[in-house]
Amino acid sequence: MSITATRVATKLRTWLLIAALTALLIAIGGAIGGAALYLFVGLAVLMNVGGHWFSDKLALAASRARPVRPGELPELEQTVAGLARRAEVPVPRLYLIPSDQPNAFATGRNPSHAAVAVTEGLLTLLPMREVRGVLAHEFAHIKNRDILISSIAAMVAGAVCAIATVLQFSMLFGGSDDDDSPLGLIGTLAAIIVAPIAATLLQLGVSRQREYLADATGAQLLGRAAPLADALQTLERGAQAIPMRVNPATASLYAVNPLPRQGLATLFMTHPPTAERIRRLRALDGDRALALAA
Repeated sequence: MSITATRVATKLRTWLLIAALTALLIAIGGAIGGAALYLFVGLAVLMNVGGHWFSDKLALAASRARPVRPGELPELEQTVAGLARRAEVPVPRLYLIPSDQPNAFATGRNPSHAAVAVTEGLLTLLPMREVRGVLAHEFAHIKNRDILISSIAAMVAGAVCAIATVLQFSMLFGGSDDDDSPLGLIGTLAAIIVAPIAATLLQLGVSRQREYLADATGAQLLGRAAPLADALQTLERGAQAIPMRVNPATASLYAVNPLPRQGLATLFMTHPPTAERIRRLRALDGDRALALAA
C-alpha cells in the first residue's frame, strides 16, 4: 500500500477512534444516570471544541516547554526551516522542554498553527544527523495533519481518567446518590474500573498507526530512513534510562513513549514497539537500495 493510501486509511481509522472516545465519555454519564448524561454530553462537546483551539497550549504547558528565542539555537532553527520547506508546510513555532530525556513532540490544530517541542536531552545526546531524523518524524505528523487528532485524543482520554478518579474519591468519602437511576452505582463502578482502560486502549489505537505512518513519511522527507532509525534507537535507550514525568494522557504525543517501562504499564504503551518501528525503517532503506540497483 502506498503512503498516500495508508495516510487516508489511517485518518479514517483515527477519526473513528476519536468518535469512540467521545462516545465513551458520554456513555459514562448515561451509565451513572440522572443529570450526569447531559453534563457529560456538554463535557464531550467542550473537550472537542477546546481541543481544537487550545490543545497545543495545554500540551506545551504540561511539558513545561518554553519558546526558543530567535538566534538562540541557530543550527536547530536552520534544520527546522529546511525541513519545513521539504514538507511544504509553514515553519512551526519551536519550543524547548527542560528534560534530560531525549524526546520531542509536535502539536497544533493545523500546519499553520503548529509547534514542535524538543527536550534539552535530545540536543545534548544526539548528533545533529539524528536530531534531524527525529524532527522529520515530527514534521511528518504536521504534514499528515494528525497533530490535532492526537491532541484531542489526549485531552478526551485524560478527561475520562480524571472523571474516574473523581468518582472513586466520591464513592470513598461521600457516597453516591442513586435516586435518579437504579444503575447509578453499577454505572459509577464501571466508570471507575472499565472506562480508564477503554480510554487507554482507544488512545493506543489512535497512536500506534499514526506513528508507523509518521516514520514512513519522515523517511520520505529525509530521502532515507537510516537517520530516523538510528535516532529511535538512541531515544529508546534514553527513555529507559531517564524516564520523564509526564501525564500518561499526553505520552502518545512524544516521538517515543517517555514513561517508565515496568510492570503492567508495558501492556498499555501508546506507541508501537520501537524495535518494530526500526525494522520497518531499515526495510524502507533496503527497498530503496533494491530499486536503485534495478
